[in-house]
Amino acid sequence: MLKRTHKMNEINDSTVEKTVIINGWVDRIRNLGGIMFMWIRDRYGLVQVIFDPNESVYEQSKCISAEYVVAIKGTVRKRPQDARNPKLASGNVEILVKELEVLSEAKTPPIYTNRQEGNEEARLKYRYLDLRHPSLQQNLIFRHELTQQTRKYLSSLDFLEIETPYLTKSTPEGARDFLVPSRLKKGNFYALPQSPQIFKQLLMISGFDRYYQIVRCFRDENLRADRQPEFTQIDLEMSFVEQADVQNVINGLIKELYENLMNLDVGEIQSMSYSEAMERYGSDKPDTRFSMELHDLTQKVSELDMKFLSPSENEALKFVVVPAGNGFSRKTLDSYVESAKLENLRLGWVKMSNGDFSGGVSKIFKNTNMLKLKDGEIALVCAGKSSKVNEFLGKIRTNLSKELDLIPKNSVKILWIVDFPMFEWNDDENRYQAQHHPFTMPYVEDLEKYPNNLDRIRAHAYDLVINGWELGSGSVRIHRKSLQEKVFKLIGLSETEARERFGFFLEAFEYGAPPHAGFAIGIDRLVAIMRGAQSLRDVIAFPKTTSGTDLMANAPSKISEEQLKELGIRLEVDK
Repeated sequence: MLKRTHKMNEINDSTVEKTVIINGWVDRIRNLGGIMFMWIRDRYGLVQVIFDPNESVYEQSKCISAEYVVAIKGTVRKRPQDARNPKLASGNVEILVKELEVLSEAKTPPIYTNRQEGNEEARLKYRYLDLRHPSLQQNLIFRHELTQQTRKYLSSLDFLEIETPYLTKSTPEGARDFLVPSRLKKGNFYALPQSPQIFKQLLMISGFDRYYQIVRCFRDENLRADRQPEFTQIDLEMSFVEQADVQNVINGLIKELYENLMNLDVGEIQSMSYSEAMERYGSDKPDTRFSMELHDLTQKVSELDMKFLSPSENEALKFVVVPAGNGFSRKTLDSYVESAKLENLRLGWVKMSNGDFSGGVSKIFKNTNMLKLKDGEIALVCAGKSSKVNEFLGKIRTNLSKELDLIPKNSVKILWIVDFPMFEWNDDENRYQAQHHPFTMPYVEDLEKYPNNLDRIRAHAYDLVINGWELGSGSVRIHRKSLQEKVFKLIGLSETEARERFGFFLEAFEYGAPPHAGFAIGIDRLVAIMRGAQSLRDVIAFPKTTSGTDLMANAPSKISEEQLKELGIRLEVDK
């Protein structure tokens, strides 16, 4: 075969008058009635080639179609001045073809390969064709560069890259495990890890004081655009540290990635408590690129004559201001009122027009200065259970930021959310569970102060939020057996259950465990944020659909009766 001498991005002014060989796919063909032009593509770029009708190779070119894989030998020459393309590395030149070799023929593709159009299911089914699109290729190239930068950065700080098992023990806590049947021990199952949590803590007990891994994780949960059943994270753990030490390492990594890959200084990475985030933004992953904070009127209810919105002793009264010039219709406002009712909340609105209030609950605030509205602004006032009020107004805030285009272009806001609740109530199981995971260090003083009120116990847990996306999560870990057993007990695990699920882990604490803490960053999300992708599927080579299906490989799929018998499994599927 004609083996390439140059990649497409290497064909430029420096190669003029040189004989070169390129290999790639035929991207487009133009026949101008005697002269044949083709664009040839590889992952490095595009090059225009020209077939002269006076050359013997011209007749051969007529048999070529889009997506053929070809090898071309020819001479690089300058393009005419009016035909140059400054957007391409090869935009000033073209190749006059002397030899053409067809390396592989191609049928007409069922999807476009040079633009991202068409049905998404078709694009996922023919993912190997979709991945020929330059934007998806650039996403994966960027992802590669990000992981290489990460390895370089962490290695410079004495972190060791250590692999942990994919086949492990099922320890249900949080999302569902993916289970793998064992052929050699029939009736027993491995689980694919939701994270390497226990193993990285064991590595700390083993004396490896700084560990990291770019690792695959698996969770059998309902999917969304920002979730996949298998995902990748930058996982790290450190010994003899406190929370701030881990955060400093992550701050340095994020700043270095943005600076080296985006040429962007993200500025100071600030910190905010979970309770403050919920009160001010109604979210534990607030987007702070725009304001629209929640304002609390609960303490001023006694000053208002309001039966409709008057909160009881356990309720809150809060409002959010919608900026002027939003063009809100009465229909839109009424839809918010109805949505609030579905959440057992009460919502009213007030608009400032020409210095006067109008709207649903305007009479209540007419003679007060509580809302401090400017002309054209609208206040959405909500009453109900405090947590629900915060969450509801937080969702409105997020929705309006997109509808009203409130987010500054190309802005980046990074924020630590700290001091999460240690426990949360699980209605389905009628018990408390760990909000992050049960290996998180609680505030010991809170355990002592609120022995009968688990809602008030804080955890040494911290999330990193970028532009309203939860990028990653971490915590200081429990490193004493007695405290770990106490937490297991508080979440309803008996001694027998704890020993059955975590016996080897608890035993390891008996042999000297250092204080340790860690963090995990979702690479899929980080790349999506930095690349401005609309979905995680755009930054993963072979993603699943929202139902967890691989349309290309047709997975998951049935297996034969022989395989089931060998595993000792009998299926009982609902008909």
